[in-house]
Amino acid sequence: MTLSPLTAVSPVDGRYARHTEALRAHFSEQALMQARVRVEIAWLKALADEAAIPEVPALNPEAAAFLERIASGFGTPDAERVKAIEATTNHDVKAIEYYIKERMAEHPDLAAQIEFVHFACTSEDINNLAYALMVREARDAVMLPVLDELVGALASLARDLASQPMLAKTHGQPASPTTLGKELANVVARLERQRAQLERSAILGKINGAVGNYNAHVVTYPEVDWPALSARMIQGLGLEPNPYTTQIEPHDFLAEMFHALMRLNTVLIDISRDIWGYISGGYFRQRVIAGEVGSSTMPHKVNPIDFENAEGNLGLANALLDHLAGKLPISRFQRDLTDSTVLRNIGVAFAWSLIAYRSFIRGLGKLDADPARMQSDLDANWEVLAEAVQTVMRRHGVEAPYEKLKELTRGQRVSAERLRTFIDALDIPEEARARLRDLTPARYVGLATELASQLHAES
Repeated sequence: MTLSPLTAVSPVDGRYARHTEALRAHFSEQALMQARVRVEIAWLKALADEAAIPEVPALNPEAAAFLERIASGFGTPDAERVKAIEATTNHDVKAIEYYIKERMAEHPDLAAQIEFVHFACTSEDINNLAYALMVREARDAVMLPVLDELVGALASLARDLASQPMLAKTHGQPASPTTLGKELANVVARLERQRAQLERSAILGKINGAVGNYNAHVVTYPEVDWPALSARMIQGLGLEPNPYTTQIEPHDFLAEMFHALMRLNTVLIDISRDIWGYISGGYFRQRVIAGEVGSSTMPHKVNPIDFENAEGNLGLANALLDHLAGKLPISRFQRDLTDSTVLRNIGVAFAWSLIAYRSFIRGLGKLDADPARMQSDLDANWEVLAEAVQTVMRRHGVEAPYEKLKELTRGQRVSAERLRTFIDALDIPEEARARLRDLTPARYVGLATELASQLHAES
C-alpha cells in the first residue's frame, strides 16, 4: 500500500493529518535527522572557535556558510541518504556523522577537519540536544500559538457572556447563581496559568561525553576548559546547559514540561465536560452546519461532537505524556536504551493535544447562549436565595438563621411569594428587608460580571 492519510496506521497521520501537519517539521524522522545535523555542526564550529584546538582552525566565512547550508538545506534526499548509510551502520547517529563527513569532503577547506565531526561525543550528546531543539521549537512555533487561539476564543466568549446570569450547579443540584461568562473566565485564568508554566519550562542539554565527565576530552586536550566550551555551544543553540549528567541528560526537564502540558490538558478536559453539560441542559445551542448529519438514524440530532472529540483526544495525549514523564527520568546506572524508542513518541503526544485543541476551538465557534433557557431555570429555583437571606439574618442577630431557612427550603421548591412572605416577617432593619425583597435569582450573582470583565481586560 502507498502511504497516505487513508492508509496510515495512526490516526495522527491519517484521519487527523491535516491538523497535525505542522508538527512534521519538528517530530518526523527527517526532522530528527536535521536536528542531529544541526547539533553536530554546532559542535564542530564550537571546536573551531577554540584557540586551544589548533587542529581545527577557525572557519573562514565561506566554509562556515557551507556547513550552515548542510543543516539548513537538509531535505528529503539528504534524509534518504542518511537512511542508506544507516542500512550499513545499523546506527542512526553514526549514519549522521558519516553523512556530514561525506558532505565536508566536497569542500577543500573542510576536508582536513573531517575526523573532528562527532569529536569525543557519545550518541546521546547529539540526541539530547536534538530532542531539546525539537521540543522547544514545536512548543514555541506550533503548540503555544494554537493554545493562544484557544484561550483567546474562550476569553472572548467569557467577555460576551460576562453578565449573563445562570443557575450554578454544585453536586449537580441548584446552587447560588453565577454568570456564564464568569464560569468561562475561571477556565481562562486556569489555562493562562498553565500556559505560562509551559512556556517557562527550561530546556536543558549536555555535551560532555560517555558518562558526563569529559573523559576523552581532557585526555586529548587537557588545556581546554571543556565545561565552558560545552556551555557556550549549548547556549548558542538557545538551550540551558546541564553540567551534571550521566551518559544521558536525565530528562527531568522533559517531565516538567510534560506535566505542565498535562495540567493544561486536564483543565481542558474539565471545561469540555462542562460545556457538554451546558449544551445538554440547553444553556448553549449549537449552530447547525449545512450538510452535517448528527445521527445516522435520528435526523434531529446536533451532537456536541467537538467537545467529545477534544475530551477523548486529551485523554490520549495525557496517557502518553504521563508515561513519558514517568519513564524518561529513569535510566539504569549511567545509561540504558529504554528512553530511545520512548522519545520518538513525544510528537505523538503533542499531536493528540493539538488535535484536541483544534476540536475545542471548532466547538466554541458553534456555540450560542440561550438566555431564555437560563432564565427559566433561575425562575424555577427561588430557594437558592436562602443563602442570601440567612446571611443577612446573621448580620442582624436573628436567632438560628440557617436552621430557619433550612426548614423553609431544603429539598423543596420555594415560590417568590413564599420567600417574600418569610422576609416580611423577619425582625431586621427595613433597609435590609427592602434589599432582600428586591433580590431575584437572576440578580443574585455577586461580583460575577465584574470578575469576568476584569479577567478579560487583564488578558
